[in-house]
Amino acid sequence: MYLYDQYDQQMVDARVAEFRDQAQRRLEGKLTEDQFKPLRLMNGLYLQLHAYMLRVAVPYGTLNSSQMHALADIADKYDRGYGHFTTRQNIQYNWIKLEDAGDILADLAKVEMHAIQTSGNCIRNISSDHFAGAAADELVDPRPYAELLRQWSSFHPEFSYLPRKFKIAVIASDTDRAAMRLHDIGIQIVTNDAGELGAAFYVGGGMGRTPMIAPCIKPFVPLDRLVTYAEACLRVYNRHGRRDNKYKARIKILVHEMGAEEYTRQVDAEFDHMLAQGIEPPFAELERIRTFFEDPLFEEGASAEIDRFDPDFALWVDRNTHAHKADGYVSAVISLKPVGGIPGDATSEQMRLMADLAKDYSFDELRVMHTQNIVLPHVRMADLHALWTALEEAGLGSPNLDTIEDIIACPGLDYCSLANARSIPVAQKISERFAANGKTEALGKLKLKISGCINACGHHHAGHIGILGVDKKGVENYQLLLGGSEAEDVSLAKITGPGFDEAGIVDAVETAADVYLREREDGERFLDTYRRIGMAPFKEALYG
Repeated sequence: MYLYDQYDQQMVDARVAEFRDQAQRRLEGKLTEDQFKPLRLMNGLYLQLHAYMLRVAVPYGTLNSSQMHALADIADKYDRGYGHFTTRQNIQYNWIKLEDAGDILADLAKVEMHAIQTSGNCIRNISSDHFAGAAADELVDPRPYAELLRQWSSFHPEFSYLPRKFKIAVIASDTDRAAMRLHDIGIQIVTNDAGELGAAFYVGGGMGRTPMIAPCIKPFVPLDRLVTYAEACLRVYNRHGRRDNKYKARIKILVHEMGAEEYTRQVDAEFDHMLAQGIEPPFAELERIRTFFEDPLFEEGASAEIDRFDPDFALWVDRNTHAHKADGYVSAVISLKPVGGIPGDATSEQMRLMADLAKDYSFDELRVMHTQNIVLPHVRMADLHALWTALEEAGLGSPNLDTIEDIIACPGLDYCSLANARSIPVAQKISERFAANGKTEALGKLKLKISGCINACGHHHAGHIGILGVDKKGVENYQLLLGGSEAEDVSLAKITGPGFDEAGIVDAVETAADVYLREREDGERFLDTYRRIGMAPFKEALYG
């Protein structure tokens, strides 16, 4: 993984000192909240229902055991002993005191971490495939390109105050595990007919109140022009994006209203202009970054034999491990979704355990998944039973990856000042329902996502089953959506009809699941069956 040089460290340390002074001036009343708000947001500090929330960046989801230990220490020292891993591959703390914010950032800086640009109308944390550098199906490791873009976008003076927040994802596999086409810019590393590496650019995706799937505006950009083309995309957006209406300020609205063809024409013209300016970093810089992402020293001839004598262990292996490019290894997913638990939450003790297990079994590396779980990317198959045993003892051994119990959920009205309804209790009740009724195994791969408002932090538009919490005359109400996907077969879910109360939405999810079980054909996922039979059979079962 990437390690800071002196310039990285100096930049982060300088920002800590700067924000410490800003926070102190706010505490002393020398800054009003209106003056302080844009400053704190650029440092990841939100003011939520009960306290400040701090969002810490985990670039493309990669961190080491020292960093995870530091996150655990922050949870104990400054919060209530836990953190919440998010769909942006970050971590959030929900009970922060403003007077502690500078000290927290200083503690993060000691382990090469920060909260810079995790909020505000700027380029946010660059996300990527959580199996990057390990997946058997990837073309190359996409993280060096994500890191190059991270460095380019950090403190970029032209893009510090964009019309709206901006999110970029980078992948290098035809299997999309990062919701790439639901980003403002999605980049896939590809090859052309000559076998040369390049980047395909998808621009104008996003969720929120107006979900859109990004069209491909450029199928191949040479890698030595990657940053220049990204900057051209941002410049056209910065020039024409709406600043008079925040609901129409995202780039997806610009691409839709301008048209993908006209937007691309303007980007290409800007790109041609910028080539003459020579803003692209030297290719040697990309090569320097690549050296930080070389493969660890995998054991030659590592055994691929797994003793499946314990059925609980065998089930966990089947569900929670992913094929690795090195023989005798897998990527092992640590589920943060115990039955009845809060999706994405981990206690400080669990964070420390995951850190220690990464050091013992995964070359000192962890990944945060956008599905709010944690990955140990490089685990010997021979070590899986010992790993699973340790996870089971800590309540981290749930064998539920990509099942209906592996729920994505935002914090909702329990924490968020923007939410209209609670997400967490709904997620808890659904996981308890399906753990009790025994249908999880029969349902197979089924992705369920819950948002507490139309900002869609829980990605409900992209769920095979999605739930959106709304306020209906002062009462929490939940809309059911079907047919979404964030993967390479990307699609947006559609609302089934009138909403339900909290108990009713749990029943509605089971009803939709039962329709699938009744109607499916051999080999079909829930999503496949929905696409084949359409909405009508589900609506009939739900509403009569």
